Amino acid sequence: MELILKETIDSLGREGDVVKVKPGYARNYLLPQGKAVQATKENMAALEQNKAEIQARLDEQHKKAEALFKKLSGITLEFEELAADDDKLFGSVTVNDIFDRLAEKNIVVEKKNIFLPEPIKVLGEKKVTIKVGFDLEAEITINIVGQAPEA
Repeated sequence: MELILKETIDSLGREGDVVKVKPGYARNYLLPQGKAVQATKENMAALEQNKAEIQARLDEQHKKAEALFKKLSGITLEFEELAADDDKLFGSVTVNDIFDRLAEKNIVVEKKNIFLPEPIKVLGEKKVTIKVGFDLEAEITINIVGQAPEA
């Protein structure tokens, strides 16, 4: 089934793209959610009329993503955590911790765009990928150091 996307969907394409999907996906998700319309002659004509407007919106989104990419590039977040003698943490550093630390630095990203397969449970450095746009990902460094035990 051919559809015209009304918004950017990571797994399919950008707003204004004509895509082929399985009928069930279209009928049960994309069409009821208003994320796409059927690629009829009328809708294709409307798409052609709105091409410039859609492109302007996409360009604006891309500029915002590039600005966020520049902010994130080269960032190192340092966490001080309690650890055992074998460098294993008593707790862990999670997506929520990274999200909160970025918010402290006035960097706003969505939690779902921080790719951390599992919580970090050992001391040291780890690279974490953050999706900032449709086809743009930034990599930040998470440095976990041991916290001095309290006397």
